[in-house]
Amino acid sequence: MKQFLRAAVAATTVAFAAPAFATDIVVVSHGQANDPFWSVVKNGVEQAAKDTGVNVEYRSPETFDMVAMSQLIDAAVNQEPDGLVVSIPDADALGPSIKRAVEAGIPVISMNSGSDVSKSLGALLHVGQDEEDAGKRAGEKLKEMGGTKAICVNQEVGNVSLDLRCKGFAEGFGESTVLPTTNDPTDIEAKVRAALDSDPDVDTVMALGAATAGEPSVAAVKALGKGGGQIKVASFDMSPGFLKAVEDGDAAFAIDQQQYLQGYLPVSFLALNAKYGLIPASNVSSGPNLITKDKAAQVVDLSAKGIR
Repeated sequence: MKQFLRAAVAATTVAFAAPAFATDIVVVSHGQANDPFWSVVKNGVEQAAKDTGVNVEYRSPETFDMVAMSQLIDAAVNQEPDGLVVSIPDADALGPSIKRAVEAGIPVISMNSGSDVSKSLGALLHVGQDEEDAGKRAGEKLKEMGGTKAICVNQEVGNVSLDLRCKGFAEGFGESTVLPTTNDPTDIEAKVRAALDSDPDVDTVMALGAATAGEPSVAAVKALGKGGGQIKVASFDMSPGFLKAVEDGDAAFAIDQQQYLQGYLPVSFLALNAKYGLIPASNVSSGPNLITKDKAAQVVDLSAKGIR
């Protein structure tokens, strides 16, 4: 197991002066280290550890690998922590490991993905956004902006949360095709450009991650000479580069699910639960919020600092 953890996991221990009620919490997410979105989640985790004085370990597979992630959860359970935070992109693959934690008496909170299955797996609550509803809202907004035919760029097909985003988007927008890609921005830019080049009727691009897919989609549109809103580009989540595109009119909006809260709140809740037995009675919605041109400038600095 130690060899596996060295090879397959990026682990960070956030240790601060522990109070008398020394509390250990493990966070296991599916996000890759090269994705700026997850660095913001991790920043929230670290700040919560500092503010509450608990010991927190943050772990994630090096790739989108559900087998590796389930093993990380199993390893966390074996440590018998005072709390466990997990994202749930695939309930079938991760469910048994999460249930094992619950059966062992470890309080579990899910975050980011898994709002639809969190309760059934025994988690106390979920912190995140309803992905299908968020996708539907984005689709409706882009349709209002004049969009008629779209592609939904999915860089992690099989991640239930991203699949739900595309599903909701199609419900809200209408004619939409899923464009499967890898997690490589260069690959995404090439595939988006090819898709737009092959079908001139596509006037809308829905990306599912700002830095990973949103920025490459904007670059693809501009490379075809159709920037400035000729082809509308929107993206889930935020990055300084994509927010600048929104501010400049090269992108329509970003969908902010406030992932900093997704890292911060579960750790804080589990710390309070360990010390006082306190826990919120229901899920906490962290989004969605549409960041349009009039709001983009306000959050660019915070995004650059890893908070938004």
